[in-house]
Amino acid sequence: MRRFEHYACFDWSGQAVARPRGLALATIAADEDARPVLLRPQGGWSRGAALDWLLAHAEAGTDMLIGLDLSPTFPFVDAGSYFPDWEHSPADARGLWALVDRLCAEDEHLAASSFVRHDEARRYFRHGKGDTGDRFGTLGTGRLRAVEHHQRRTKQANSASCFNLVGAAQVGKSSLTGMRVLHRLAGRVPIWPFDPVPDTGPVIVEIYTSIAARAAGIAGGRSKVRDADALHQALAALGAPPPAPLLAHDDHSTDALITAAWLRNAARDEQLWHSFWHPPALDEAIRRTEGWTFGVK
Repeated sequence: MRRFEHYACFDWSGQAVARPRGLALATIAADEDARPVLLRPQGGWSRGAALDWLLAHAEAGTDMLIGLDLSPTFPFVDAGSYFPDWEHSPADARGLWALVDRLCAEDEHLAASSFVRHDEARRYFRHGKGDTGDRFGTLGTGRLRAVEHHQRRTKQANSASCFNLVGAAQVGKSSLTGMRVLHRLAGRVPIWPFDPVPDTGPVIVEIYTSIAARAAGIAGGRSKVRDADALHQALAALGAPPPAPLLAHDDHSTDALITAAWLRNAARDEQLWHSFWHPPALDEAIRRTEGWTFGVK
């Protein structure tokens, strides 16, 4: 089983601005007494700066496991397609990332507004009250990936559909912007489980911050931490000391800190690296088209 020297978590954001408020990054070293560190550039993170940070660690060969809080793909295995009946629907995850990046080439800040406005693509999304695409589907929640069905069925998480762009829990916009970043990283940083895990260097995994919150003892429905005492208690439950004092305890920063500490522990659980949904016949299809949330058993 691979051991890493460093761990990191990006709490991601799909906000179509230069420096999204929801974009935060924390790291932690493998040493048991290492404390998590919140990294915040002057003025806050942009997605372009996040991409540069990832590329820099790829160039340096940093031995780091990096969690991204976003969905790397849309559902595929339920219908045999990301976008049924659309002739340009890609056959796999890398094709999807390329399509999203190409259709959003004119969007500034690695945003993805053009994709959900595209004449064909928009038909698969719920955009707002009274504005639901005719191919969104009959399920009120929207289509789900295999891992999201599994999370709901086993009560590990209450996953939302990436095709839903409405409400505070929507994850579609952040996932689309993340797909643009993944496209630009492909071939430079291995992305599990689409790529094999190498013996050295950085690796990216999809993570879900609420799973880390549960592991830290934070009750379901109260996963947001907004004060120092609650943050320190959560980190202590994960075996990590508190970070340096924060300027503010916004839930994006605390999510990143808690999840980085959780990822250090979770990466040592060999089962999590082989926890694809069953039956086994679907394993390859999931690996190629949908991926899996690290930490889901």
